[in-house]
Amino acid sequence: MVTVRQKPNYNPLNEYIERLLNGGALLPDSPQNVLEVVGILKSYGVVLDAYSKNLIYIAENQFLVFFPFFKYFDGKISFQKLLKHWWHDRINFEYAEYCMKAMLWHGGGGLDSYLDTKEFQERAQAVIKAKFKANPLVLGLNQLFPDFLTEQLRVSAYYSGLGQFWRVMADIFLSLSDRYDRGEIKSIPQVVDHIKAGLVADALKPITYAVKIRGQVYDIIPKNIGLTFLADTAVPYVEAVFFRGTPFHGTVSYNAQAYQISPDQARFQYGALYADPLPIGGAGIPPTLLMQDMRHYLPEYLHEVYRRSLRGEDDLRIQICITFQKSMFCVTTAAILGLMPYPADTQEPSEQQANRVYLEKWMERFTTSRLLDVNK
Repeated sequence: MVTVRQKPNYNPLNEYIERLLNGGALLPDSPQNVLEVVGILKSYGVVLDAYSKNLIYIAENQFLVFFPFFKYFDGKISFQKLLKHWWHDRINFEYAEYCMKAMLWHGGGGLDSYLDTKEFQERAQAVIKAKFKANPLVLGLNQLFPDFLTEQLRVSAYYSGLGQFWRVMADIFLSLSDRYDRGEIKSIPQVVDHIKAGLVADALKPITYAVKIRGQVYDIIPKNIGLTFLADTAVPYVEAVFFRGTPFHGTVSYNAQAYQISPDQARFQYGALYADPLPIGGAGIPPTLLMQDMRHYLPEYLHEVYRRSLRGEDDLRIQICITFQKSMFCVTTAAILGLMPYPADTQEPSEQQANRVYLEKWMERFTTSRLLDVNK
């Protein structure tokens, strides 16, 4: 009997390192994958456009509102719209808030650091005093519990930050679809290049946040703080939503004695790149809301692919989720390549080694992800 010994440092994901270094992507290149990825990102771009506008509206108009009953209406309230809201014939903005809360909880980046500074606290107190200067009850409450209203403004800052991040991403995805329709996008590497170019172009776009109270503007995140799109919203978003996420209620036990949830947030693996598509479509699973939103905006060429599948439209949300994960591995590829210390085609040995070490660290995180599944 012959025993085949693996090399000590063997990693089944090493082939993806070679693929990335040779101009490929985490998702294999094929006409079917291109069609699916571009189609789902078209739908996602439309949904993100709505999410972005609503998050920014909430940040600028619903801040320090204790019971924001109409926060999902973008300031356009009518009886007909209220009926559609109750009937759930609308965009599910709750999913946008789920992503925002994941970013707030996991933290990371300059936005998270700034919100813990004394400068932010001083700016927050100025806003609180201006907002409630005619309300001694709330001002008294603020004296008793000085962190309560300040924390509400921290949340509002994340509403704004995520809204600004998604504004950029929506434009990237919608322009990708336009280029595909014109015949300019024909491969997965071209998809990745388009996304990476968009990330790089807006990398230094300032992230700011200001509110208006009785005609006066109050800067909560001024431009001179130096927060930017890529480092302070994009990277923390990928970390919080793509990788870590939060455990879905009903799928794991929150009982500490069951040990089904790690006490270490850094080891969370519930993000979009790890989620099992099968629960998607069931009540109580947050991404179900996103899949429900995207199903309304599928391009016909992608919808037809789903109709021809084994179960047709009976498992449409699950099919959308599988395609969505494919697209997110393309977005992750763009982020990885955009942040790589040196160009992938460098000929300098020390730079090649630095790139390889960098990619190996990423591959370690993909070990239990859905990467192998989307490559089948």
